[in-house]
Amino acid sequence: MLRWILGSREAQSALEKSSVLCIGEEQPQNCFTELQVLKGHFDIVRFLVQIDDFRCASAGDDGLVLVWNTETGEKLLELRGHSQQITAITTFKCRNALTTQTMLITASSDRSLSLWDPDTGNRVQTIADLHSSVKCLLVLERLCLWLSGGEELCVWNQDFQLQCHQPNPSDTGIIALIELPKNCVAAAMDKEIVIYRLTVPADSVLCLTEMQRLSDHRDQIRALINVNAVGSGLYVYSVLTKTVLAYRKVAHDSNVLHTMLLSDR
Repeated sequence: MLRWILGSREAQSALEKSSVLCIGEEQPQNCFTELQVLKGHFDIVRFLVQIDDFRCASAGDDGLVLVWNTETGEKLLELRGHSQQITAITTFKCRNALTTQTMLITASSDRSLSLWDPDTGNRVQTIADLHSSVKCLLVLERLCLWLSGGEELCVWNQDFQLQCHQPNPSDTGIIALIELPKNCVAAAMDKEIVIYRLTVPADSVLCLTEMQRLSDHRDQIRALINVNAVGSGLYVYSVLTKTVLAYRKVAHDSNVLHTMLLSDR
């Protein structure tokens, strides 16, 4: 018992002499994880997207889009144009015969969409006076198209021209979009996931067709992700055929992560 007490005191004494600081008010910065603090926004920052290997863009409730140098922490550009908070942002590769340039698409509560050049800070395109605010954006790079979701689902080309749209009967609107195989997309609206397919008929007019609805959620869906790994007791479904592809039960004490591809078999 005496050795245990002395040992505890020795350990405590060694800890007190250690140069490692406890996390708290006396340690405002953790030198092992926090490299830089980038300040420039006046309100909550809600979005962060990578432009290239050296730049990123942030956006939020102040309606600003800031472009940063991720190596130096320098604020490169301040994109002003929206009068209300940013509700969605994404990168979009605009291609022509000679070059491919990464642009930024933003949506705002002011019911507008904007295309920005992150090299110059110029607003290249803008769409104003939409019927409602856009809540999410999705880029289909292979098709050179992008989608906006809100009270309706719209498909646009790289020239900001509306190709087709699908009204949304849900009161909450579309709050998340992900790309699926075979020119399909999944849209989350309220408690349902709606699967759409993009097709180009013989008359070359792009068509957006609803394929099916998945209604197994009991509460409102907040987000969608593409899953390629599963944990304990998780079913993997084909969203195109609504059939079980695989089932894997992983022991709780297992350190192995089993991966499966979500595809239409």
